[in-house]
Amino acid sequence: MTALSRLRAVSTSVRARAALAGAVAAGGHAPLGLPVLTLAGLAVAVLLLVRAPRPRTAAGIGWAFGTGYFAVTLHWIVEPFLVDVARHGWMAPFALGLLAGGLALFWAVAFGAAAWLAGPKPAARAGALVVTLTLAEMLRSVAFTGFPWGLIGSVWVDTPLRVWGAWIGPHGMGALTLAIAVGLALGLRPAPRRVLWALASGALLAGMLAAGAIALRAPADSTSATLRVIQPNAAQRLKWRRDMIPVFWQRALDLSAQPPQGATPDLVIWPEVSLFYPLGTAPANDAAVAAAAGGAPTIVGAQRYVGGSLRNALAVIGPDGAVGQVHDKHHLVPFGEYFPGGALVQRLGLTGLATSALAGFTPGPGPGLIDLTDRGLGRALPLICYEAIFPRHARTPRGGPRPDWIVQITNDAWFGRFAGPQQHLAQARMRAVEQGLPLVRAANTGISAVIDPLGRITAALPLGVAGALDAPLPAPRRPTLFARLGNGPVLVGLVLALGGLGLRRRRLGLDLSA
Repeated sequence: MTALSRLRAVSTSVRARAALAGAVAAGGHAPLGLPVLTLAGLAVAVLLLVRAPRPRTAAGIGWAFGTGYFAVTLHWIVEPFLVDVARHGWMAPFALGLLAGGLALFWAVAFGAAAWLAGPKPAARAGALVVTLTLAEMLRSVAFTGFPWGLIGSVWVDTPLRVWGAWIGPHGMGALTLAIAVGLALGLRPAPRRVLWALASGALLAGMLAAGAIALRAPADSTSATLRVIQPNAAQRLKWRRDMIPVFWQRALDLSAQPPQGATPDLVIWPEVSLFYPLGTAPANDAAVAAAAGGAPTIVGAQRYVGGSLRNALAVIGPDGAVGQVHDKHHLVPFGEYFPGGALVQRLGLTGLATSALAGFTPGPGPGLIDLTDRGLGRALPLICYEAIFPRHARTPRGGPRPDWIVQITNDAWFGRFAGPQQHLAQARMRAVEQGLPLVRAANTGISAVIDPLGRITAALPLGVAGALDAPLPAPRRPTLFARLGNGPVLVGLVLALGGLGLRRRRLGLDLSA
């Protein structure tokens, strides 16, 4: 075997280990929900990074690690293509492969940049990764419309550590996770004082967990309002069949009309696109919704036409059957609700999976509030399905009053009945923590839930069942630091750290061009 062949074999072996470490790190997300696996996987990636001879090698390690991480975390992405296997099934493996490999490019740049900026010193290189990878996560959250699913810091959602999201936000949580993993990795190296790194990381994790546990001892305060959340459990492959539309429609009406489980509901909430007809085109059906709600207004998900465009909307149907306030989804799912490319793509006949009408949905004008103060329910910030994965969309609309709660309507039937709906719920819980607001989600097939401002689930309906959930609306807490300042403090800190790494590299005269 030639020297070049041996070098390639070693490089392939390193990338294989990195991909395996990434797959292990994904175990911090649902359905496993074991953040210790995320720490272990990250620690292995850090050890591989500090041994990389060149930035180019480090970038390859980062890409392999990211590909393994995203392939396992996002394996549910094949589910939408299996709803209509005959038409879309062949796309499923390509969708997963391209998405995982594409998102991993952000991590490749982060690993390569860490090696280039910090030079060969292990501690400096590992510390630089905290900065560069957190910045890469911030970038993938906004680039090309953004896709912040599977953020590193969200693995703590089932632990007391999640409450720190109210202070440092999702990317601060990611940086914290990386810092702990770096300490553990450096503690495993055969170097002087290595144990101190591990002890410091363990102490930091234990201290923050303890503080979070104390915060979670606060009582779950509730308002005087009672909500009814409807989960009709309409399987996506059956939802639009002509013989099944009346079945699911009557099921939703019956669930709305069933006797109260306690206090009489003040508001009924149906999931995303729960009306089988375009909004405003069937007043008799709107009246049936109002009658079933028994005098309470009903939030429904619907499609509606605005001029020549189709919108994915949330609307309030009043007790009299009149359609009131409407919110149009403003952040659509690329390839799912529309096909990027504009007029050219429309001429080619390409549409998203969710609808073939008018070449897909058109986005609404932006975030806004639904005013329900006349019903004693305050102001609600509506999020439709995908919008809830974006921390920025859960913030108070610019220049407007703070909402009293967040309502998310969604159709997670697209995501199957395994990891996808569970991960979507986890992200909704983090939005509640970050904003200090209760969040109520109505999901077609589950998981519907009422979540308090500390991310605790106060009531829920499990996956794959039809039912109505009556629960009190939790009370909001004071605006959190993240709600006030967003990612600003974390971004400023990262930019300053990045500048410091650049100055250090220049001062040391590092030559890493090879």
